[in-house]
Amino acid sequence: MSEYKIYSLHMGKAKCAVDLGDGSERGEYVNQDYILNKMGRPHRSISLMYCYYPLDKEFPGRISEVMKDEDISFAWDYPYDDYFTYKGGLEGNTEGEPFTFMRDVRRHGQDVTLTLTVDPHVSDEQLIAIANDLRPFGRLLLRINHEATGNWFSFNKRCTYQEVADFYCRFNKILKEHAPNVSTILCIGGIEDLNKKEIEKEAEFSQAVKETDIWSVDKYMALHWGWPYDVAERGGTSHSRSKVKDIYNMTKRSFERFKEINGGVTKPMVMSEFNADGDVTGPYDQAAMVKEFCDMLKADGENWFSGFTFYQFRDRGRLGLEIQDPNYADCGIEQPVMKTYKEIIHDDFFKPAMTRGDEVTLPCTLRWGGSEDAEGLEIPLHFEKNPHFCEVTFDDDSNIMMEINGKWFYKSPEAKTIDLMAAFFEKPLEGEADLTLRLFAPPASGENDLSIEDGLMNSYTEIKKLPDIRIRFEPVEL
Repeated sequence: MSEYKIYSLHMGKAKCAVDLGDGSERGEYVNQDYILNKMGRPHRSISLMYCYYPLDKEFPGRISEVMKDEDISFAWDYPYDDYFTYKGGLEGNTEGEPFTFMRDVRRHGQDVTLTLTVDPHVSDEQLIAIANDLRPFGRLLLRINHEATGNWFSFNKRCTYQEVADFYCRFNKILKEHAPNVSTILCIGGIEDLNKKEIEKEAEFSQAVKETDIWSVDKYMALHWGWPYDVAERGGTSHSRSKVKDIYNMTKRSFERFKEINGGVTKPMVMSEFNADGDVTGPYDQAAMVKEFCDMLKADGENWFSGFTFYQFRDRGRLGLEIQDPNYADCGIEQPVMKTYKEIIHDDFFKPAMTRGDEVTLPCTLRWGGSEDAEGLEIPLHFEKNPHFCEVTFDDDSNIMMEINGKWFYKSPEAKTIDLMAAFFEKPLEGEADLTLRLFAPPASGENDLSIEDGLMNSYTEIKKLPDIRIRFEPVEL
């Protein structure tokens, strides 16, 4: 019999979800243990960016490496998009990228948003193979051929806008049949001029607006698209800066127009890439603009916006919470926007809803549907004062995400003792306090078990006993 009371707990949707970009043409993937330690909490989803152009002779090589000796003067001047390449599909397997990173993301209690630029000329068989690749990864979000009303990505250079839109609908239909666990994100220009009523390329993309699961726009309040081939200076033509209010209003107007196109029926609205480029704003205005936009979200009384993806964690330019150290790629240099962003994501408005249920006894089974639908445990703990030691020790190979005093921790199947004292370094207790320890069990392998009845959508873990909880309020020796 446990000395602690144990309650069931449900984790649900935040008022506004926060997702994080991790790796793109501008930066490499950073492991989730490092990001969790820096951010203090998991995100709703981690965004990964890949391309799939299997009909090109250079594929599956990353195009900037294959053509490293070519004279290139713009990031998107290669034959296909300069993302890391999707190693699955009909031609590959799920042993490499992006699947190794997708497993890492899901083990750490987060959903995956996979951005995939795809040659619209690929066959149905190739798309079905991708759908089958994605089946074990739970409630995955797939952003297909994003910024599709632009003219910079290779798929737009190979096809008309109508053909790009038709391809989206074709892929979406295949996913609904072969991987119903996947939700599709249509990311297009939306309203880009406040004086216009219609979204960009409305005639071509109206059917896609109706068929997709989620609506999205990418909005940078400032952007230097000439990076890394020139330097942004005043009067230059390879960068821009907008007013935060204008970006906010264009995003909201985009949602309203999407809704009108869809016959008045709403769908989730997200911003799949969001930031202000420090190349244009400098580090201080970058942080201020991000905060201003999020303050506008909180102050808006209308419930229309589901979440945003901050682009990105570590960047070789100035679009990251960290800038990659040019001397050592595995090292990041924290920017002022990191502190601002951490304050934002630890605000209740952006945190997942937690609902306590009835008292339970062990053993019990926890269900992991995803970061917006998971069943965990909550253990009330009394603290006499700020602790000097606070740790939990497990005697099993469970995969656990846990939270106390607002800070989250991860226990891998190999780990045994997790020191929770970091929860009190930035938020020390001022005196006696009652806290709760929350535990969730995302899939240890990062994949769902498709052999069970609802394995496409859920993963289950039996919890036989609580970890040993050690709390001490003084040093071992005085």
